[in-house]
Amino acid sequence: MIKLTNLQKNYNDFSLNVSLEVPAGTVTGLIGKNGAGKSTTIKAILGLIRPNGGEIEVLGKDPKNFTSKDKESIGVALSDSGFSMQLNLEDVTRILKRLYHEFDEKSFREQCKNQGLPFNKLLKDFSTGMKAKLRVLVAISHNAKLLVLDEPTSGLDVLARNEILDMLRDYLAKDNERTILISSHISSDLEGLCDDIYMIDHGKILLHEDTDTILGQYGVLKVSAEEYEKLDKQYLLAKKQESFGYSCLTNEKQYYLDNYPNIVLENGNIDQMIMIMLGGK
Repeated sequence: MIKLTNLQKNYNDFSLNVSLEVPAGTVTGLIGKNGAGKSTTIKAILGLIRPNGGEIEVLGKDPKNFTSKDKESIGVALSDSGFSMQLNLEDVTRILKRLYHEFDEKSFREQCKNQGLPFNKLLKDFSTGMKAKLRVLVAISHNAKLLVLDEPTSGLDVLARNEILDMLRDYLAKDNERTILISSHISSDLEGLCDDIYMIDHGKILLHEDTDTILGQYGVLKVSAEEYEKLDKQYLLAKKQESFGYSCLTNEKQYYLDNYPNIVLENGNIDQMIMIMLGGK
């Protein structure tokens, strides 16, 4: 569905150079700190910015060659875009009917009602959670093959996040070829939804791994400075200095369980991976 090959975008104080692939029928997560390059990557995929180099293929085409029909095959939710806050949902519904040939008005109205979104209230009076739900509902309202979502659950409480994730799971369940690229810094969202994860930092991909591999094979060793010196370090990906010594990320948890039975070793997760790889040495 999406393939980036040495995508480059240069600004005065930032350079992006990434390669990634999102196969049809999968959910791929893009993680990284603020300013790492997540939103720049997504805007390039959508043709909202012009790259300085590399290749972009979305739905088999370069986005600059997209037809109106091609654009209807993509559902988009960006944190910094949307409808005028002076509109209400009746206005939004009329706009969507004109924009998308496959807009399902009946389903859209039902889902808005189920999510507690009033049709007679101005969008400016919606809560943060209501606005976030609306962005996702608009993205899935027109039978898109591909969803591109930039931080769709940012700033929401657990209940609102789970409601959005349930909407995405329902969207996926209707067609096994449907595909999602989602950026987020909330690990529980990614662990429960994504098939694989790309980690980006300073405009470059640091790691690409299946989510099941991260949860099953990755681990964090908690060791003193003395224990660290004695470790076989060939399977350590990164370390972070702590008050007690070091936290060390490995993608071969079983090796250290077998060979260092007395060392504290915790199961890996995306939060720990971010903290050690992006905050460690």
